[in-house]
Amino acid sequence: MSAAEIIFGIILLLFSIAITIIVLLQEGHQQDLGAITGGADTFLSKNKARSVDAFLARWTKVIAIGFFILVIAINVYMYFAPKK
Repeated sequence: MSAAEIIFGIILLLFSIAITIIVLLQEGHQQDLGAITGGADTFLSKNKARSVDAFLARWTKVIAIGFFILVIAINVYMYFAPKK
């Protein structure tokens, strides 16, 4: 195993762990459908959740795109790497 293969493997592992954690941190879209909400929801509390969800959604897309680009780069490297 070459050093490039090890480095690609470690980076791919980090991307896969990161995307798993970020997806698990996101709340479901149907979370409050059946709940009867009472009390005072302030403007700040509603927008705080939206900004966190927007942040997680944006980073999910970024990491997923990076993951797929990395997988393609690894396959291209392995295809054109000198055979032993």
